[in-house]
Amino acid sequence: MAQSPPSVSIVIPAWNEEDTIKACVLAALDQTVPALEVIVVDNRSTDGTAQVVHALQLAFPDAPLVYLQQNDVQGLIPTRNFGLDHARGDILGRIDSDSVLEPTWVEEVQKAFADPVVAACTGPVIYYDMPLRRFGAITDDAVRRALIVITQDYHLLFGSNMALRATAWRLIRSEACLDPEDELHEDIDLSIHLHEHALKVVYSSDMVTGMSARRLDNNPREFYNYVMRFERTYKKHKVRSIALRAPMAILMSAYPALKAMRAGELLKEANEQRREQRSLE
Repeated sequence: MAQSPPSVSIVIPAWNEEDTIKACVLAALDQTVPALEVIVVDNRSTDGTAQVVHALQLAFPDAPLVYLQQNDVQGLIPTRNFGLDHARGDILGRIDSDSVLEPTWVEEVQKAFADPVVAACTGPVIYYDMPLRRFGAITDDAVRRALIVITQDYHLLFGSNMALRATAWRLIRSEACLDPEDELHEDIDLSIHLHEHALKVVYSSDMVTGMSARRLDNNPREFYNYVMRFERTYKKHKVRSIALRAPMAILMSAYPALKAMRAGELLKEANEQRREQRSLE
């Protein structure tokens, strides 16, 4: 008798994301194979995040959309943990509040975890607010595939597009760093803990999500500090592998060109908005 595919929960930590949470939730609900639940975990938002989610619950009363609040501690990691702890699925998806999943995401996650040895999976992204999106998606996938070869035994998860087997999460739950100083990459931290338990992490080119490139809006110093989260995470775990520094080199070398492309895209959008405004006057 064929075994049923594993159930998938999708956890979305959110803090002041009223501008992006609607598109994120709608994409998570609009799947070729429905998720068991889509959980938005609100972390002390002071904007309209809660109202947007509640409006979606009213608009789609039969949808498995769950709204939770994590108000004890401000921060992504405790909010992520709260959502993962409350999720009921066999597989726990974790995305960002500006992620826009492709319609086949849940289906591809189930395929990846059909192998019972797989403990976690990650996939590529399409930057929906950048030019040359198709080329960018192909490049992103190629770079992530290359990193699998470069980083050898370590397979790094990407927090905007990842899934964990619930049993794997429970195994590393008490070990995962809480990072109250907000100095680390929480997805790299999870990757290292999984590696320490010899749990298998895989990559699927078909497990695709869209995300914003708004990180490129940071000034060079802020972006450098973001990239150095890799180094601080490795030092926290006493990981000395030179190969694991490859993502840092790639990000820093690509930053000037990507920032220029992002600036051009924002200027294009601003000009279009001005033209639309003039047409309405």
